Amino acid sequence: MSCVLIVAYGNPMRCDDGLAWRAAERLEGKFSGTNVEILRVHQLAPEMAEDITRCDTVIFVDAASADGGNGNPGEVRCLEVGLSEGLPRFSHQLSPGAVVALGRQLYGASPRAFAVTLTGQCFDHGESLSPMVEAALPALVARIEALVQSALSSESLPPASDKA
Repeated sequence: MSCVLIVAYGNPMRCDDGLAWRAAERLEGKFSGTNVEILRVHQLAPEMAEDITRCDTVIFVDAASADGGNGNPGEVRCLEVGLSEGLPRFSHQLSPGAVVALGRQLYGASPRAFAVTLTGQCFDHGESLSPMVEAALPALVARIEALVQSALSSESLPPASDKA
């Protein structure tokens, strides 16, 4: 049976950087059975390589910064995660591709992985989302739900927008 791991990461005390945690809250209880696991973490770390071995599909959810060319505030993107080039360096923060690469290297895991992001507007200290991000949160949750449903029904997963 297929299973899905959703990894919501970011800092809920930095306004829009906490949007993944908000999405995780909205996703809780939406899926029947125990085929979907949701983790909330502040950042991706090497220890997560073991976590991804439990499922066939991993969905990383995070806020993106408009400064990095990641779209306009409020824009939802879904990218299929490729393996990071070379061996990942051990640190306290990794990319989704580095976590997947570690999972493959250390445990032979090969889940299909996606990065679903929502471009944020405000990353100041605070717990509230910017109005643009708050308005886009339902679209983010819907995109994640569609990925989960496709993975659980063993259909071919919808194409991602691009490779990460």
